[in-house]
Amino acid sequence: MLFLVAIFFLKTTSEFENGANQKLKTEGLAYGNAVIEDLVNRDSDSDGLLDWEEQLWGTDPSQKETTPGIPDSEAVNKLRGEQATDGESISTQMEENLTETDKFSRELFSTVATLSQNGTIDETTVEKISSSLAERLQNSVPRKVYTWADIKIINDNTVVAIQKYKDTLISIYQKYPAKTQVEDTLEKFVGDGTNINENALKELDPSIEQMQKIVDDWVKTAVPIQLAQQHLDTINGMERLIENVSDIQLYDNDPILAMGAVKNYQNNIPLLQSALDARANAINQKINY
Repeated sequence: MLFLVAIFFLKTTSEFENGANQKLKTEGLAYGNAVIEDLVNRDSDSDGLLDWEEQLWGTDPSQKETTPGIPDSEAVNKLRGEQATDGESISTQMEENLTETDKFSRELFSTVATLSQNGTIDETTVEKISSSLAERLQNSVPRKVYTWADIKIINDNTVVAIQKYKDTLISIYQKYPAKTQVEDTLEKFVGDGTNINENALKELDPSIEQMQKIVDDWVKTAVPIQLAQQHLDTINGMERLIENVSDIQLYDNDPILAMGAVKNYQNNIPLLQSALDARANAINQKINY
């Protein structure tokens, strides 16, 4: 499967990633040009379409007829013809249906295939390609970014207003206590580093729900204008974590996205903590001024 090979080429450091790589090794994948060439040129169902190419067109590389009665080669040729006459709409539709793992696999294998035909492929080149793609995924842009227009700002910077704001924040935390810790769930998921427990990811639901409720209440909270930026930074910091944890849950269907989310989660935790500390310090300074 292309997504498994794509994961295999990622440079991994965390236990989560090491566990995933160990899983791949036990399934018989090896790191080397022979295996790469075999994967690039593999046509499992002998229908004239390479396995990685079938992934791009949405056909099943293990069957000659993904749709009974219609050979995959005929279906793909039809799609190619449609794309030639209406390229933008077909390409857009295909792009929208691709997971991040599909996109990663497509770019990795099409690049490897091209270089292989030119005789320029080697392990160093493959490492550079996979590292570049992985880095781009791990630096993905947040899907939701809150602005000043999204929050409730009041033009009242008195000590009374700031104290009320502080009390509201405290009440929100008390209202939505953490039922589980994301880190504990990820440890269950990784297990001993050799066996991935995908069912453990369901336990992330309470954490996502808790964080989302906190963000929703923060957005509704009246914030003195002098604290608006710090308030906004904490909201966006928490929103990034919500997206990361939600993406981690997609490990089964989109492992590349999930692995990138783990990296992003690890990086975004200290960013959120920094935003929380900055907000707390700003509040205390104005109250004690």
